Amino acid sequence: MTYLFIVNPVAGRNNGKKAIAFINQVMGNRGLNYNIIVTEKPGDAKLLAEEAALTSVDVIVAVGGDGTVNEVFNGMINSNKILGIVPAGTGNDLARALHLPLSMDKAVEFIISENYLNVDVGKLNGQLFLNIASIGLDAVIAEEANKIKRFISSKYSYVLALLKGLIIFKSKKIKIRIDEIEIEKDVMLVAICNAICYGGGMKIAPNAKVNDGLFDICIVNKMSKLKLLYLFPTIFKGEHIKFKEVEIFRGQFVEIKSEENLSINVDGEVINHNPIEFKIINEAIKVIGKLSE
Repeated sequence: MTYLFIVNPVAGRNNGKKAIAFINQVMGNRGLNYNIIVTEKPGDAKLLAEEAALTSVDVIVAVGGDGTVNEVFNGMINSNKILGIVPAGTGNDLARALHLPLSMDKAVEFIISENYLNVDVGKLNGQLFLNIASIGLDAVIAEEANKIKRFISSKYSYVLALLKGLIIFKSKKIKIRIDEIEIEKDVMLVAICNAICYGGGMKIAPNAKVNDGLFDICIVNKMSKLKLLYLFPTIFKGEHIKFKEVEIFRGQFVEIKSEENLSINVDGEVINHNPIEFKIINEAIKVIGKLSE
């Protein structure tokens, strides 16, 4: 097997750079065939993965946070290469869903374990994602968290971002179709989930599976901001689904329309689309990981 490590050196406040020493130690000690390329700016990881997909390399490893993983994945999706992940970011949520070690040295060791999964892929108006896409308060939190993470590299950046988001956010009126079901809602957020968690371990879809061919759709209906503040900590254990304002659906297709502007948080990147269509592509990529601990 041949490996290419695409490293975002500034991920997790320079954790990516620190990972290089672990890669050289683990791979070098075993005499494995590997190479390391370091990104310089956003977008580099996708371009490097596209180039690597045309070579004889077997495994392309994203070393960074969920944003880096998303770039690498999108660059290699049309190849038959295997995706590996060394979590070096702030949230590392896809790594959690794949039950990867969160310590970088153990994560590098796991890369060579040959534990492979065929994983579903989400498609959002033509854009592909592996973890979670969401609208509403989540998009506001993601924008604020990206600013705060420059100074605080932990799940607390999301808590601070939530507090700021609550001040400026207003609920969204939407029309949502999930397969054959059509609903009109006034919502705080809607999360379209291929995997379990986002935001550094918030289990927004605690029963989601990355290879079942279905999205788990979490809808948080309009509520007072005080109650939402009370609900928020329960998401880390997936206990928010006990609240009457929270609904979980499952489906292969989701369409969302609104007369208001819709910002979407896609694996940490915030974009704008309206209307929005989501489709699931079953077992579209091979990833190093496992389904349970």
